[in-house]
Amino acid sequence: MSSKNYDYLFKVLLCGDSGVGKTCLLCQFVDNEVRKSHIATIGIDFKLKTLEVKGKKIRLQIWDTAGQERFETLTSQYYRRAQGILLVYDLTDQRTFTNTSKWLRSIEENAVSDVKKVLIANKLDAVSDTPEKRQVSTRQGMQLAKENGVQFFETSAFTAENISEAFSSLTESILQDMESRFNRDVVASQINNEKLTLQQQQQPQEQSGCFC
Repeated sequence: MSSKNYDYLFKVLLCGDSGVGKTCLLCQFVDNEVRKSHIATIGIDFKLKTLEVKGKKIRLQIWDTAGQERFETLTSQYYRRAQGILLVYDLTDQRTFTNTSKWLRSIEENAVSDVKKVLIANKLDAVSDTPEKRQVSTRQGMQLAKENGVQFFETSAFTAENISEAFSSLTESILQDMESRFNRDVVASQINNEKLTLQQQQQPQEQSGCFC
């Protein structure tokens, strides 16, 4: 008997420029921990988190990738394994938003075609008291998400705002797509079985007896 206490395991990838807060988002989501000091991720790290979505227990294996260019080859290997990707930029740093085009190209080139994506604008807490720090407007983020057909969230790894919502939304999209593909496969199998049965029924029966 299986000892696992979840229904499905989904592999999710965090990507984006170095310093946008990917590790802080992950620590807040999984451990409810505020990471105050920043230490750049070296290569790849991951954490596990179990969610309940639509009555199913989903185990998320969340990979935190380094944003530095020297790790891009290593990171690209993980795109192919991911069912969901969270692309993160820093809303107080225009450069990280501009670089999302590079990350989107990398996703398109390396990930599976039906991978689910969410766009995250992080460090919302930094502009709550000092709006002049914001370099990327909400409208710009929403427009980019719309152009790429992905969902969009502004988050704060410090206050945890919208973090659970972003991960839950991505998880639900993956689950919905998986269940839709399963249902299509079931229907296709039933149709094939019905065609096979019909063909068998239409085959001429062997006749016995003598003819003069």
